[in-house]
Amino acid sequence: MVFTIIMAIIMVYGMIVYNVALNTGGVTNQTFLIALHELPIMAPIAFVLEFFVVEKLATRLAFTFMRPTDRPQLITYAISTMIVCIMCPTMSLIATLLFKEPSFGTWVHTWGCNMPMALIWHLLYCGPLCRLIFRILFRVPAAQPAEAH
Repeated sequence: MVFTIIMAIIMVYGMIVYNVALNTGGVTNQTFLIALHELPIMAPIAFVLEFFVVEKLATRLAFTFMRPTDRPQLITYAISTMIVCIMCPTMSLIATLLFKEPSFGTWVHTWGCNMPMALIWHLLYCGPLCRLIFRILFRVPAAQPAEAH
């Protein structure tokens, strides 16, 4: 639960900053402040979706092409990718309904703009950062590479 809270806050904040920058034509110091206004609305929504629905579904989907014996890092990337594939269109729809002129076209455009950024942000920055924060908070040792034989 704690990991999901950390992930929801950091992932959502990054995506809100990205969307504010798209809507305003660039990133300024103000962009980061504006994004804070949507965070209390969108982060709890993301947490509830992720914790109660998406994580289980994403894991099931990932294991349609992964095996439990595959490298743990690859399993993590597969599950993370499936999470983005579910969360991005869902959160884009919610943001479209709450903050934009709602229409099918607006939702598809929002989803299309968000998908590449969500995948990069999640896999390369947010996911590793959240795992690091979690390990620090709970003193969980990082996975050790297997010794070569």
